[in-house]
Amino acid sequence: MALGPRLDIRQTQSLVMTPQLQQAIKLLAASNLEIETFISDALEANPLLDTGGPADPGEPDRIEIAAPAGEEATADQLMLAGGGEGDAPLDLGAVDRDFDTGDGAGPSMRDAEWGAAGSGGSGDFDDMPDWEQLRAADITLAEHLENQVGALASDAQTGFIARAIIGLLDEAGYLTIPLEEVADDLGVDIFDAKAGLRLVQSLDPSGVGARNLAECIAIQAREADRYDPCMKALIDNLDLVARGEVERLKRLCRVDDEDFADMLRELRSYNPRPGLAFAPAETGTVVPDILLTANAAGGWDIAINEETLPKLIVNRGYYLELNRGATNKESQGWLKEKLADAHWLIRALDQRQKTILKTAAEIVKQQDGFFRRGVAELRPLTLREVAEQIGMHESTVSRVTSNKYLWCERGTFELKYFFTSGVASADGEGASSAAIKARIKALIDAETAKNILSDQQLAEMLQKEGFDLARRTVAKYREAIGLGSSAERRRAKKLAGAS
Repeated sequence: MALGPRLDIRQTQSLVMTPQLQQAIKLLAASNLEIETFISDALEANPLLDTGGPADPGEPDRIEIAAPAGEEATADQLMLAGGGEGDAPLDLGAVDRDFDTGDGAGPSMRDAEWGAAGSGGSGDFDDMPDWEQLRAADITLAEHLENQVGALASDAQTGFIARAIIGLLDEAGYLTIPLEEVADDLGVDIFDAKAGLRLVQSLDPSGVGARNLAECIAIQAREADRYDPCMKALIDNLDLVARGEVERLKRLCRVDDEDFADMLRELRSYNPRPGLAFAPAETGTVVPDILLTANAAGGWDIAINEETLPKLIVNRGYYLELNRGATNKESQGWLKEKLADAHWLIRALDQRQKTILKTAAEIVKQQDGFFRRGVAELRPLTLREVAEQIGMHESTVSRVTSNKYLWCERGTFELKYFFTSGVASADGEGASSAAIKARIKALIDAETAKNILSDQQLAEMLQKEGFDLARRTVAKYREAIGLGSSAERRRAKKLAGAS
């Protein structure tokens, strides 16, 4: 067969994301505050866009969910049919639409784009911090430490020095001033200053009073009874850990691969900034995207928070004025382009609003017990379950629930908070990890200084209540909600009783 250059024509099909589709995906994952910024930029760039005007009667800005009694409506019936902006009555075209929104696109096209992202969406958010841990502490770090000094100081002078050192700690709990300067300022001997520092370093949280990162980690390792010569060598060479020089570290610590991996896991479990849990939190105010209220019929009303979501319209009068002045093809083309962009943005925002309400309505249906009775009724829920009920893909549900917050009478929660893994229970329904954490916290809060429950006892008590949990699982949940071990809790309760 002769070899030579030639021209061939081939016809193939491929999935191409248009710029409009990419922008629609970004809008879906954005919060209301981000949308507000985006709209502000769009108003500056497009003179045909304007804000204002009453909401259209058919616009899906609110959903009503009936009470659980009786026949439940489907998710599609829960969403009002929205006509969108009057100037743009048509919905998004198929070419501009996300294939995950359930518009009938073939599964092969959808899975080719989103299959990899969707297959991993299990809805397990155990690693997310609890809302209680995100709030600022009621007392400062200094107040927390000073409350412990009185019961532990061996004499008045040591207690005085310890309180002075506590006042010099930074917000992370570190002593940044040389101890010699502290001794000179207080007019005490360096040995007495060291005694005061040792007292501060023995307080809770473990690691406060350290003068550098290595000392902070070493204090916590001693508290955990893991400060052996191997761990000491690892802590003394944190710079090598940061650079990832594993082989050199193994030689210095004189351990094998398995022991070194265990040491690294232990090292990562320590808190390098123990004082931040008590520092005043400079957190910004969370503005909810969705508002949930109970209605008179015993059901729920779900609405988009329109205070942060301006309504966009096309300024038809200004368009007609510009159209009369467009005397050449270039200006007419520019005007048509701006009009098309304005119509597309209005339709995209309308589609985003409908999708958010549809997803939120299904979450409220699934977690109805939580909204009525509290966290103990939070049931296991995954992205896949919600996606199947509303006829969308997991990746779309994931984008909808990202950076979105729901307000209800129990507080403000991120939508992803309602997706939790499950634990087997006696009734076969299962219980969410958040409900288990709440039960563990209740049992520990009921402890007395003379009756501290171990992780094994907690596991046995939960098993009697119908939850199939192992001791190590209880320990994981206990640590996730910020509660110490039985020894740490016993010491803290004794200190609280002494004070």
